[in-house]
Amino acid sequence: MTELQRLLFAYDQHRAAGRPCALATVVEVLGSAYRRPGARMLVTDDGQLTGAISGGCLEGDARQRARQAIFRGEPALVTYDTRDEDDPRHGLGPGCQGVVRILLEPLDFAAPDNPIELLRSFASYPEPAVLATVFSTDAAAGMRAGVGQRVLLTAAGAVRGAPALAFPLAEAARATLAQGSSQILDIATDAGPVRALLELLTPPLRLIIYGAGNDAQPLVRLAASLGWHVTVLDGRPNLATAARFPEAAEVRIVPVAAIAQESPGDAYAVLLSHNYAYDLAALALHIPGPAPYIGLLGPRNKAARLLAEEELGLTTEESAELLNSRLHSPIGLDLGSETPEEIALAIVAEIQAKRHQRNGRPLRERAGTVHAPELTAQDVV
Repeated sequence: MTELQRLLFAYDQHRAAGRPCALATVVEVLGSAYRRPGARMLVTDDGQLTGAISGGCLEGDARQRARQAIFRGEPALVTYDTRDEDDPRHGLGPGCQGVVRILLEPLDFAAPDNPIELLRSFASYPEPAVLATVFSTDAAAGMRAGVGQRVLLTAAGAVRGAPALAFPLAEAARATLAQGSSQILDIATDAGPVRALLELLTPPLRLIIYGAGNDAQPLVRLAASLGWHVTVLDGRPNLATAARFPEAAEVRIVPVAAIAQESPGDAYAVLLSHNYAYDLAALALHIPGPAPYIGLLGPRNKAARLLAEEELGLTTEESAELLNSRLHSPIGLDLGSETPEEIALAIVAEIQAKRHQRNGRPLRERAGTVHAPELTAQDVV
């Protein structure tokens, strides 16, 4: 279950019980912090928490402030400066050495465009979207935009949210969607200048696992725990069952002769069938397509033999390029894995690194910051 799915589930429970709640959202980070802009936490009036906005150092104080926002019925922007080593509040000490701004908003269950409902409309959407959230306005402006006003822009161009800010925020959201990463912008609007988080929302990673053997079970469990959409395919009816893979979104019996009729799109692929013909059919399906990652279980000579098969029609140069880019065999990061659970960890870690264009090396060896800084532009639109 993804963090968003957990928030939606908790929100629906609180709404059904008539339990007032507020949403705490990280909207800006300067320097280092445990969570990045877009991290969310749901807080009830009696202090129940769902989600996280830090590693635990901010939650206590944010809980109290969120309950105050519920009582007052209006949003509040709170700034935490973890660089102050002499500030004993929140148990931070030296902390993360950064400034974190949190937007606290009481939620109106009856409002169709409250932030949770906007996020819900994206949850089942198969393409990226951008959620623009105003978290600061100019108090001196004649017409003030409201803190907490939002606009959701989908990849298809649909716009939902605050009507008064729909055009300027949607224009900035389109630029963010084209850029492919979140950013924080100062935007000029007819209702006055605003500062907004333009958050890129991406659908869950889609992973197709070819093979329903016992070694696929820990891989499915681990991938699903990260919120990935996992499909398991196998030609053996006794193995490809939902009972064996309760965490998978889909489990299907697909004989080797039917693999060519599948439409995987840009899903990540892991070949664990332990069957040469099945692996070959899956490779033939994914190599011409846009799959960013194809993981093949087995030794190097197995991959070389498969790539030399006439069915794939690859030249020696094309095979070498594939092994240097999308095809990962032997599969997984070098973690010293031996058991199925350890192998699953190595595979998931490699996919995560591939997804975010990282090399899988220790963070202490990374030059520069751990996270790329959010871009800021002045007077956009």
